[in-house]
Amino acid sequence: MQIKEKIVGNVALLKFKGSLMGEPDTTKIREKVHSLVSDDMRQVVVDMGGVKWINSAGLGSLIAGLTTLRNAGGDLRLANIADKVESLFMITQLVKVFKTYESVDRAVASFKK
Repeated sequence: MQIKEKIVGNVALLKFKGSLMGEPDTTKIREKVHSLVSDDMRQVVVDMGGVKWINSAGLGSLIAGLTTLRNAGGDLRLANIADKVESLFMITQLVKVFKTYESVDRAVASFKK
């Protein structure tokens, strides 16, 4: 899996591409979030448009990132979730935990409210 980072104002945009199925990808995500928090970036949008599939380890890494950011006074938002992946968020009830948006622009804008 690839992670591309872009800073938009005071929001870090992480674009994921590939499948999120465990190591080493889950470690990459946790390290990236910790790196952003240490750089004082506490508002993160994850563009899930390139994620083909995700398993429980991948979901766990997203939850860990969300927890890290919320404990630091920030938040993590998800955008562009593919239908197949979104159904997993519905089944696991994680749609109640994560704020999700149809587009990256809307997710970024949600931090400005």
